[in-house]
Amino acid sequence: MTDPLFSLEGKIALITGSSRGLGYQMVKAFAERGADVIIASRNQDACEEVAEEVRAMGRKALAVGAHCGRWDDIDALIEKAYTEYGRVDILVNNAGMGPMVPSHEVPENLFDSVMNLNFKGPFRLSSIIGDRMKKAGRGCIINISSIASLVPMPAVVPYAGAKAALNAMTTSMAREYGPEVRVNCIAAGPFLTDISKAWTDEARQTANNALHRPGRPEEIVTAALYLATDSSSFTTGVILRVDGGP
Repeated sequence: MTDPLFSLEGKIALITGSSRGLGYQMVKAFAERGADVIIASRNQDACEEVAEEVRAMGRKALAVGAHCGRWDDIDALIEKAYTEYGRVDILVNNAGMGPMVPSHEVPENLFDSVMNLNFKGPFRLSSIIGDRMKKAGRGCIINISSIASLVPMPAVVPYAGAKAALNAMTTSMAREYGPEVRVNCIAAGPFLTDISKAWTDEARQTANNALHRPGRPEEIVTAALYLATDSSSFTTGVILRVDGGP
């Protein structure tokens, strides 16, 4: 039986970048606690695979292949979600990319791609869905940021800048769409998701944080559940660090 403090029974959640990694973990956790889920990422087949897992759990799922850095794709995603379910109760802006490239070697097309996926897309999704949530009288938006937005890190400047913009958007939209809509942000540290396969063995074992290790993907779930449920009804405009400590 689901703890009522973390129940999402009857909720509709749209999670971007949710065919793998942290997004996939949130899809499973939300569905296990009663939510129907919209799974969005660039790969339609990968989205369908995750949707089948959710349906096997007894929940409804909609798979949408969409590039979440392009407004046309985002607008189509929103319309598919509302056509299927009539509303979105929880939006999680999780899709992102953060290549490590020395700043003086970053080409313009890569800079634009990083900004589009990490900030422009979440802005469009949050503004359109946030407005609809406000008119409907309730809603919750969770932005997945990065510790790179708060701690100086070389060779990821466009990514860090985009995530810092996402942090600023969080606090601004909490005011703009509140009190009906709560908008919060998770500043994630290093997690052992698919991207960690490219790390050294040492980087997968240790990290420069208080816990001396990277996080396991499931360790972001409790923070996301807290912000998605009514347990955080008095929490908005917050940048919550889930990074193993400073």
